[in-house]
Amino acid sequence: MDFGRLPDNEFPLVDFALPLDPAITAQVLKEAVKPEKLELYVGCAKWGRKEWVGLIYPLKTKEANFLAEYVKHFNSIELNAVFYNMPKKEQVNLWREKAEASRDDFKFFPKFTQSISHMKRLKGAEEVTSQYLESISEFGNTLGPAFLQLSDNFGPKNFDILKEYLEHLPKDYDVFVEVRHKGWYVDPIARKDLFEMMRDLKNGSIITDASGRRDCVHMELTTPEAFIRFVGNGLHPTDFSRIDEWVERLGQWSDRGLNKIYFFLHQHDEKDTPILADYTIKKLNERLGTDLARPGLMVASTLF
Repeated sequence: MDFGRLPDNEFPLVDFALPLDPAITAQVLKEAVKPEKLELYVGCAKWGRKEWVGLIYPLKTKEANFLAEYVKHFNSIELNAVFYNMPKKEQVNLWREKAEASRDDFKFFPKFTQSISHMKRLKGAEEVTSQYLESISEFGNTLGPAFLQLSDNFGPKNFDILKEYLEHLPKDYDVFVEVRHKGWYVDPIARKDLFEMMRDLKNGSIITDASGRRDCVHMELTTPEAFIRFVGNGLHPTDFSRIDEWVERLGQWSDRGLNKIYFFLHQHDEKDTPILADYTIKKLNERLGTDLARPGLMVASTLF
């Protein structure tokens, strides 16, 4: 994931501190019904990494078996694979069956296909949206929230298009939205309108934490569920200090009524992502009192 990438020598110039909670987040948490048990999902953005053989996958694992092995270590996946091509029902069923063969609590979090978000830009996208939703429905009980990532040039002038699109989505699908155009963040009116609209429609907001785009760390919760896309920098020391701060903030949100946490780890080079994920789960379990299983690293990390 190259979004928000910075060279190492610029890290000292970045203020990595998480912003204070905005008013909408305080209100959403105040109105939330605190669950008996917080739901916690932590995962990566892909399973097809050959570098993970000998790290979390057994030696000599074939690529065809990567998903089956991934599911043994994580309870969720940020499914970017369906962004590039419209998912086929047969493929979705195969993925679901592989997940269900190992555990009954795994969730796929599929990304909206680019033909909807980037090519049609949500206009005249009814047919492809129906096709997409029919396909991901095949995930059945393994389907987590889907996420709609809008392009960098989809700005506030497209507010009405986004609103109309979200209004017409079936209400039985949990959908989170990620916006990247800087105009959504620098214009206070556009920002307020965006997140209040998403709150009113009960759509979640994605918070993306990347070194070079601190504006996307907006901290605006529009539902009592937090969906974090965390982009690390190859196990740089700041990766761990940033995770520590997220753990504390999520702990505070949980104390105030947060229902669910979806935390997905990315790296610009994904080879070490399971190591950072292991650290994240360890710290979240300690702060939240959860017992999410950590990935079984075959090589002990000396970083923590």
